[in-house]
Amino acid sequence: MADSLASQIITAIGGPENVRSLTHCATRLRFELADASKVDQNALEHMKGVLGAVPQSGDRFQVVIGGGVATVYENIMHLPEIANAGAASASGEGQKSNADVKAEARSKARGKVAWLDSFFEYLADSFRPILGVLLGASIIIALVNLLISLNVIPNDEASAGWVFVKAIWKGVFYFLPIMVAYNAAKKLKVDPWLGGAIMAILMTPQFTSLIDAKTTTCVENAALGTKSCTANIFGIPMALSDYSGNVFVPLLMAAVLALVYHGLKKIIPESVQLVFVPFFCMIIVGALTAFIIGPIGVWVGNGLGVGLAWMNTHAPFIFAIIIPLLYPFLVPLGLHWPLNALMLMNIQTLGYDFIQGPMGVWNFACFGATAGVLFIAVRDKDKDMRQTALGALAAGLLGGVSEPSLYGIHLRYKLVYKRMLVGCGLGGVVIAVLGWLFPSVTAAGQTVHGVTTTAFAFTSLLTIPVFDQMWVYAVSIAVSFLTSFFLIITFDYRTPEQKAEVLARAAADQKAAAPAVEAKEAAPAAATATATATATKTEAPAAAAAATTVVNAPVAGHVIALDETGDPVFASRALGEGVGIQPTDSEVVAPVSGVLQTVAETGHAFGIKTDDGVEVLVHVGIDTVKMNGEGFAVKVKADERVNAGDPLVSVDFAKVKDAGYSTTTLMTVLNTAALTSVTPKTGIDVKAGDEVIDIQR
Repeated sequence: MADSLASQIITAIGGPENVRSLTHCATRLRFELADASKVDQNALEHMKGVLGAVPQSGDRFQVVIGGGVATVYENIMHLPEIANAGAASASGEGQKSNADVKAEARSKARGKVAWLDSFFEYLADSFRPILGVLLGASIIIALVNLLISLNVIPNDEASAGWVFVKAIWKGVFYFLPIMVAYNAAKKLKVDPWLGGAIMAILMTPQFTSLIDAKTTTCVENAALGTKSCTANIFGIPMALSDYSGNVFVPLLMAAVLALVYHGLKKIIPESVQLVFVPFFCMIIVGALTAFIIGPIGVWVGNGLGVGLAWMNTHAPFIFAIIIPLLYPFLVPLGLHWPLNALMLMNIQTLGYDFIQGPMGVWNFACFGATAGVLFIAVRDKDKDMRQTALGALAAGLLGGVSEPSLYGIHLRYKLVYKRMLVGCGLGGVVIAVLGWLFPSVTAAGQTVHGVTTTAFAFTSLLTIPVFDQMWVYAVSIAVSFLTSFFLIITFDYRTPEQKAEVLARAAADQKAAAPAVEAKEAAPAAATATATATATKTEAPAAAAAATTVVNAPVAGHVIALDETGDPVFASRALGEGVGIQPTDSEVVAPVSGVLQTVAETGHAFGIKTDDGVEVLVHVGIDTVKMNGEGFAVKVKADERVNAGDPLVSVDFAKVKDAGYSTTTLMTVLNTAALTSVTPKTGIDVKAGDEVIDIQR
């Protein structure tokens, strides 16, 4: 019986003894390891059910699962070997707690900006556990708005049915401060129920009724249309506010609570801490929150919201463009949480939010790139990537979650970002222009330039109806999605080596699946079809292509076998059979006539496809991609037609050696598996243009 996914992950991560702690967020398992070098990253990345494996600084490691991460986490925690390890740790036999190990590992990796990393971790861990209920509430809001717009249900807030439906999602956002306080306190190693209880003080009917007390004075602000009230509590003035939906107050309160809580535990005897620590905390921090922390939190949240609102009003183009362009870099680092907090604060203070519209542009640019990757994976018969991209796209379009795309694909294939950022920028321009030309009007009658929403929504297909000026938002996200999609399918998302490896693997799988006789009979037809397509694209002669029987040396030098090159990928023949040449000349030429399918920007790799379908890869040096093109003078472009002997690139091999890289030039026939035989000629000295590989069709 095959091992479960949980068992496979623990084995690949280095075994249970290598796991010091394990937590999870919305899509990822977060490991703190004893030794990160023991991780089999390749096994994890090719494991069914795993979308990606991401090493972190220090001995941290993340495994991207997607929406089912909670189930996988529970399965791992119930494994006998993990349960036993946990029991041993709990016994305290020379073991540090998971929290201590986690803090120690992070402090080693953070260096001079540890406080900044800790701050963002604090924000992230205060929100992560409630993502599920926030997502559920946002979908309910979207469905209700859609049904209202279709006149399926009336927009009648006086009806009991409407009040009930509204309460389902309102409860999440009304009591959000208590949830945030619980998580924030837990993050700071404080009794989380104590954090939740103190925040609940400000949300009781008794506290909210103070606004109507005889000793309360209120002042109307005609300019802003607001009312500020001050209660007299034992002769001390207290500013009153509506704390429902506020996120800054519980974050500030939990930080103060941690100081008081841990201070009290140092001076109160352990035998009575259970009673007196909560007692004093509730009195001290409760009073501080009501009189000082609460008003400060409201002031900070209002100030940030008003500042961004000013920018959205007076510089909408900058605002609408910079948000989509920033998010691709903020999300992988977890730095987007402050913006999420501001969105919630905007809804609570202004009655609407204007950040989520431009954020949706980024999300759909991300999903468009993933859709492009899926298209290429289907075309190239890349089963692994097809599965990864399909799952990531479903999570994005239906759930608004970008992490599976980012960690499963985008951060593994760096070229994706170059294509995706164009989609982010163009979508931002569209939402800026249309948002200015067609402003939205809030419930209070304010005119706002830009797309707004009164709900905190994960930007997916299902939540489009929650946005005011819905058609503006829909057009903008469509532009960003389609731009990224077409750029990916036009220019690809892989380096020449990555593409060649996929094509070689797909060809091998196809040959293994079909009987040998059938493969031989199909080969001539396939070659003719490929040659015809190539000829049409490049205006080659329409006559039947001559069969390619030899591949020439691309550079003068000594020919060696792939096994002697020192590159394990080429030596494994994953990229086909071929040769290595230790060069004695600086000029690299085309080994066959055909069309340049790929030309690396760094000039170190070229893929040529002959008219009869033979695919040849020329790779100049080993790891020379890291030279970023320095010392390489490229003389051709992708999609050009070249003849055997035409110059491809001139290389300063002395500079390559000085940089510490091997100059061995590798050449393989990528579709070796589709040919009868590919025979290299090794151990000889050759000039550029001499025959070094024989091919039989």
